[in-house]
Amino acid sequence: MFEVATILLFVSSAILLALSPGPDNIFVLTISISRGPLAGITTTLGLCSGLVVHTLAVVLGVAVFIQESALAFSLLKLAGALYLAWLAWKIFRAPAEELVSSTSSESYKRLYFRGVLMNIMNPKVSLFFLAFLPQFVNPQLGSVTLQIALLGLMFMGSAFAVFGLISLAAGRIGRFLRKGKGALILNRLSGFVFAGLAVKLLLSER
Repeated sequence: MFEVATILLFVSSAILLALSPGPDNIFVLTISISRGPLAGITTTLGLCSGLVVHTLAVVLGVAVFIQESALAFSLLKLAGALYLAWLAWKIFRAPAEELVSSTSSESYKRLYFRGVLMNIMNPKVSLFFLAFLPQFVNPQLGSVTLQIALLGLMFMGSAFAVFGLISLAAGRIGRFLRKGKGALILNRLSGFVFAGLAVKLLLSER
């Protein structure tokens, strides 16, 4: 359906965007350092799953509604900011040992859904998809809906590759930093990062 040149341009753009500093890769970096590479990859899976929702939002026109409605944008933004603030509060209150050593399947399940929620509660992602994906759509090639869905999948694959590498690299670094009192410091830093992301999202504009 797409020309090779279009695919290469889209994937390279998606990789560069995933590499640029933003809430998602900072979130993955923080989790990977404080919890390890598997925790980072689990969070990445959650974030990428959230992109499915944003892709559907573009297809169904929900993103246009969010863009046009200041109230919808503000409510979704507020929900995301409150969720991040709640995560920061949990980290500040929990002992370091609990956060670092918790490796149960339930814990990874929470990390996955945490990634999903963080992604879908950021309205700027839907607005970004609304502006970015249609640039690579050509109505002459067939179904616009199918093209947007395929572009969304390619973006998810590119983001997963980048965030996965970040998880592995940060996890290795974190292995040394988590020794001794480093665990407590890392967890408190994680709390400040989540609190900062909450403030950043709260202050963001369309």
